Amino acid sequence: MSDKNVPSIWERYLTKEIGIEFKACLYFFAILFFYCVYRIIGGVYVASILHMAEMIFTCYGICYLQVYAFANFDEAEQLKVRECMGMAVCTLIYCLISYVGGWFGKSILPTVLFACYLLLTYFCVFLIYKYKRLIDDKTLNAELKLFQTEHKKERE
Repeated sequence: MSDKNVPSIWERYLTKEIGIEFKACLYFFAILFFYCVYRIIGGVYVASILHMAEMIFTCYGICYLQVYAFANFDEAEQLKVRECMGMAVCTLIYCLISYVGGWFGKSILPTVLFACYLLLTYFCVFLIYKYKRLIDDKTLNAELKLFQTEHKKERE
């Protein structure tokens, strides 16, 4: 017998996949923004399609790594050693791929700035998820109180 209130293996898998899809798009946008600002500062007003393809594939790969190897560190309750290590490793991988792929002209300064930007992005996403959970908790608690009040009235 299966409990209809307990998510199936398929539903749990699908939830993770949707989360990865969302994260990949979010991080791709953030990385593409940094890349475009870098290009504009350099006086170039076009972006390489090859670089963008490398970015999106890298985002998907790293998001899988982030979810399955580093316990979804940007959605953690707190930033502890494991979460910080996950952020550092993923940032390092992004930077290595960006350097090898020449996203920033194989220049060290933009790559270091990119690393700082990624760490800031990870921290901001962590805060977004943290505050979303707090708001969701408030909403659920309010709905529970309303349900309990209505249920209590029905029994009386």
